[in-house]
Parts: sequence; C-alpha cells; structure tokens
Amino acid sequence: MEHRIGLIGCGTVGQGLLQILHDKKDHLRDAYGFEAKVVAITDKLKGTLIVPEGIDIPAVLELLGAGRGLAEYPKATPEQIEPLDPLDMIERTDADIIAEMTYTDIKTGEPATSYIKKALRLGKNVVTSNKGPAALHYREIHELARQNGLQFRIEGTVMSGTPVFHLAESGLAGNAIREVKGILNGTTNFILTKMETEGMDYGPALALAQKLGYAEADPTADVEGFDALAKVVILSNVLLGGALKTTDVPCKGISAITKADVEAAKAQGFRYKLIGHARCENGVVTATVSPQKLPLSDPLAGVMGAQNALSLETDLMGKVTIQGAGAGKLETGFAILSDILAIHRC
Repeated sequence: MEHRIGLIGCGTVGQGLLQILHDKKDHLRDAYGFEAKVVAITDKLKGTLIVPEGIDIPAVLELLGAGRGLAEYPKATPEQIEPLDPLDMIERTDADIIAEMTYTDIKTGEPATSYIKKALRLGKNVVTSNKGPAALHYREIHELARQNGLQFRIEGTVMSGTPVFHLAESGLAGNAIREVKGILNGTTNFILTKMETEGMDYGPALALAQKLGYAEADPTADVEGFDALAKVVILSNVLLGGALKTTDVPCKGISAITKADVEAAKAQGFRYKLIGHARCENGVVTATVSPQKLPLSDPLAGVMGAQNALSLETDLMGKVTIQGAGAGKLETGFAILSDILAIHRC
C-alpha cells in the first residue's frame, strides 16, 4: 500500500527519515507491503517543495547536503517551489500522513501544535518528534485525532527510536504500567559519566559535551532538567493516564553536582544519574526530575555515556528496562518511520 507523506521540517531528523525511506525502500515494500511517496516538504530555512507525483529523495538529499535550498530542485515548476507557510502546505498537499519535525517550544508547543491540529482537521494522520505538543497538549490532540478517525503518534518524543510507546502498546499489551523511571537525557548522562570515570569537574565535562555535539551552546534545557521534564510529563500522561502540566513537576538539574559529590557517591557504592520518575498510586499520578544516587544494582546505574534508558514497573511482568540511543539523525528518523509503519498496519 502506498502512503503519501508530507514533511514539516527537514533538518537533521527529516533528512534522516528521507535517507531511511530511500535506503530501505525495497525492504519496506517486500517485508511490510509499505511504499512511501514523499509529496511535500516545507522547512523554514530550506524552502518548500510540493510534487504530487512524488519527490526524488536522492536529489533532495544531495541539495540539502550541499547547503542548497529546495528552490533548486531539478525541473521544479514555479508553483512547486512557491514559499508556503506549513499551514498552507498542509492544505495544499494531498498527503495522508504529515511528519511534523520542527523545533520544540516547551513553553507554548507552537507553532507545531497548530500544524498538527490543522492536519488532523483536514483528514491527515500525524507523526511527530516534537516534545512541545506532546507534553503540553497530548490529550486534546489525541482526542481530536480520535474524533476524526485518525492517528497522532509520538514515538520520537522521549527516547528517539528506542521504542517506548510501541513497547507499551504492543509488547506489553495487557499490562498496567504503574511506574516509569529513567535516564531521559543523554547530555547529562554523558557529563555525569565523565565526572565519575575520568575525574572531570562539571565545567570541563560540559565543555567536552558541547565540543562533541551532545550539548548545545546554551545547555540550559539539558543540564537544568527541562528536556527530561518534558519527557517525563509525556510519559506520565500517555503511559500512566495522568493530566500533568510541566508546572506540576518538581525539576532539578545537575549543574550543582560537583566532582566531590560524584566521588563521595562512588565511595558509598552509588552512582549519580539525572532521573525522570513518574508513578500512579491510587489513581493519582505524580512525577519528579532530579539527580539521584542509585545503587549499582539498579539497572539504570549501569547506563553510561550518552545512552538513555527507561524502567517500567508493570503488574504482570514486573520491571522491564529498555536502553538505547536518545537522539541521532537515523535514530529519530527511525522513530518517525516506526510511527508511519504503525499507521500503515492499522
């Protein structure tokens, strides 16, 4: 079955998705009966391209890899490269799936939330890697999708391509999830790992994370716990049935952790990790984000470097822990693909 796909945002994640769709084309067709036709791309910096008969993915990747815009797409007609706001692109394209991959605004969820709502109102399924709409407006958007007989999927919002929601939906179907606890930010885990294993102070460890591309020039969202906060709110509301807002969750980052703190914890048989934790007890969902000293026997304590991990406490299977990449071009591109495939299977 062929699906017509429109991309909003074509930065690292969008290009990762395009690469996978091209490289895995034959496998996806033969194994799943799935064929993708990318019919529209719009990006704030790279421009707009709408080709109803299907975009030549290698041509687009070559353009973007050379730092050029979509307006230089070979043989494009003027109407195909007309600059469009994403809202206009959604209306103009006949895509049946919109992949929304724009920047995250955790304070408002905009403009991504408006894009997602319009797509659903116009009969298009939506997949996104954007934490803003999922953290701030999940219930409202999910209900809008349900009312329109569509799907809103968010696998890439918490642990990139590591399957959190697909695991809960399929692999753990029938279980009640009572608690989630995890390392949800690779940057902070990398910093804490370097402080312990190489005796680095916080400042140099952060600088190394920035040099290697794990941390942004402004690392506030990572090191003060705000990225993990958004993710734990998503987990709370999707997996535990909560209705939490980011303001409901106490949040503390790692910027006050010193090398002496890390060494003292190590001497006691513990290891510092920034932990997002949510629990449902007697129907009440609560959550926190904070640095915690974990005993080395805890599965999360052994997760080092930039890896992410999540433990889910269930009623039938007990504790289930998954570990994997929490970011990356192909990893998050795969998260988008996995949601598209889930729509295809329905």
